[in-house]
Amino acid sequence: MHLTMFTDFALRTLMRLAGEPARSFATAEIAAEFGISRNHLAKVVRDLAGGGFITTQRGIGGGFVLARPAQSITLGQVVRALEREALVECFRADGGCCQLTTRCRLKAKLAAAREAFLRELDTTTLDECAYPAPTPEFAEAT
Repeated sequence: MHLTMFTDFALRTLMRLAGEPARSFATAEIAAEFGISRNHLAKVVRDLAGGGFITTQRGIGGGFVLARPAQSITLGQVVRALEREALVECFRADGGCCQLTTRCRLKAKLAAAREAFLRELDTTTLDECAYPAPTPEFAEAT
């Protein structure tokens, strides 16, 4: 299974928040730290907030934090919430236009593989993947 860059950025962001759960972060700060587009990250933050993973505060002193403890968020929950692209065409909501659909033996195997992948991610919490703050000596070297 291939995760989109969107989900990758979301996981990195959540891992960073889990590394300092009491701290509020700004989009520009996370974007700069990970070298990703601020505009793209703003969309990620919007979807993470919509999914109930983070809470946001606008204005001076604003930013975003985890909406609940990192140990209560699994990677599987995040991936399910953000991965909207069908694994293969016949998994699309409209069924796609695959000519094999009526007698296909592959779809069930792919569905089982996808579920096994997500079940594995369900066994790992965000807390286990927390990304700590850069150490001062590392920050000075970059």
